[in-house]
This record gives sequence, structure tokens and C-alpha cells, in this order.
Amino acid sequence: MPMNWWIRMTDSHAIMSLRLGVNIDHVATIRNARGGRHPEPIRAARLAVDAGADGITAHLREDRRHISDNDISQLMAELECPLNLEMAATDEMLNIALDHVPNACCLVPEKRQELTTEGGLDVFGQRDQLAPVVGKLRDKGIRVSLFIDPDFDQISTAREIGADIVEIHTGTYAEASFNGDDDAFAIELKRISMGAEFAAKLDLEVHAGHGLTYDTTAQIAALRQIVELNIGHFLIGEAIFSGLDSSVRRMRSVMDRARAGISGVKSA
Repeated sequence: MPMNWWIRMTDSHAIMSLRLGVNIDHVATIRNARGGRHPEPIRAARLAVDAGADGITAHLREDRRHISDNDISQLMAELECPLNLEMAATDEMLNIALDHVPNACCLVPEKRQELTTEGGLDVFGQRDQLAPVVGKLRDKGIRVSLFIDPDFDQISTAREIGADIVEIHTGTYAEASFNGDDDAFAIELKRISMGAEFAAKLDLEVHAGHGLTYDTTAQIAALRQIVELNIGHFLIGEAIFSGLDSSVRRMRSVMDRARAGISGVKSA
């Protein structure tokens, strides 16, 4: 199921919508802490969609620390919205993706010892490894996204090896905000803005994500070249206090208001 541009009505104005993909990995993390079936990622996915998510993201890691193979099978069988499968560019993950054929695959770097994805792919340095994976996924009709830092060399190489999408890593930007480092925050926001503009000029679809919160999403959502945000850990964390429905609806509101230019947000 392709995810194309569509129009959302906000405050009586038609605006070009920004899609929200909700990552449900950490619902599975909670389940796996004790074992058994609960909480169920598929239930979280349905709740997120009902609350305003346009798609669901799930990262199937080599060590299966959260999402499992059975989760992917269930999501593919029961979801009516697009599934974005995050994965490393390994033979194992490629075969799983080709077997299930999700709407999109986002290739990400992966280290067993990391707590979460620590940065973008080195597409420039690993083009010979990545290009065949991109080609095989696209041959199966799967849209391919590369998770990268907002670096021109990485972006142009992504275009050269046939990616449909780049997802800009916002982790450094979010960390600067958390640390109260205004200079670093401004620098990273400018890098993201320039990277998004450059990617769009190369006819790449531009997504963004990692570490975004209510406080840091609006500035990214205001960048018109970005058409999708993928957010997970923060929304699942907020759901503990307010419920998943509430956290997704609030994030959806932050995004829409920023996109409509009614939030007082100044983009880079």
C-alpha cells in the first residue's frame, strides 16, 4: 500500500500533510522483559493508527531484542496501513523482507552492543554492500529508505544506488536540545534543513526521525521537504502516563500545527 501525499484539514485550512509513522518496538521490549504475549505490538499498532498514525514502523534486529519474526508476520497479516520494516543490510534480513514484502524497508546500521541506533548509515563508504540490497528490495516492489546523517555525500550516494527515500537521523539534534546546548541545536537544525532541501532536489523522498519529542518535533515538522516522521520510544514512554491514544494524538497535533505555520515555530 503506497503512502502518497494527501490533504489534511487543520483549522479550516488545507495543508500539505506530514505523515506520522509510529515505531512500536518498545511495546515488544516491555513484553519481552517478562515473556508471554502482553503487551501485544499489534494492539499498539491498531491504537496508533486509530489515533492518527499513517503507518507503523518496526525494527527486526539480529538479536530479536524487541520485535520478533512472529510480530512481523502478524503485522503484515493484520495491519491495513503500510508497514515500514527497519533492518540491517544482511542476507538474513533481506530474505525476511523479500518473503514478507512490506510497503517499505529502511536500512539502518546495527551493532549488537548498542542500546539504540547510534547514527546514520555510511552509504558512501558501504555503497558496494548496500547497492545490491537496495536493488533486490526494489525489484520486489518494496520502497527503500536509507537512514543517514544529513551529509551531502551520503545523500547523493543514496540517490546513486537507487534508494527511493532518505530518512534523516535527528538524534544529534534531539540530544543537543536535551542538553540545553543552543548552539549545537541551531547547527544541527540547519544541517537537517539543508540536507532535506538537497535530498528533495535529487528527487528523493525525505523522512526524519530518532529521539524526537513534543518539544523538538515542531521545528522538524516545519521543514516542508520532509514528508514523514518516524517516532517511537518517546511515544511509548509517554503512553505509560497518558495512554498511547493520547500520546499519538498530541504528537499528531504538534506536527499539524507546525506544518500549518500556526505554532510560532521558526524553521532553519
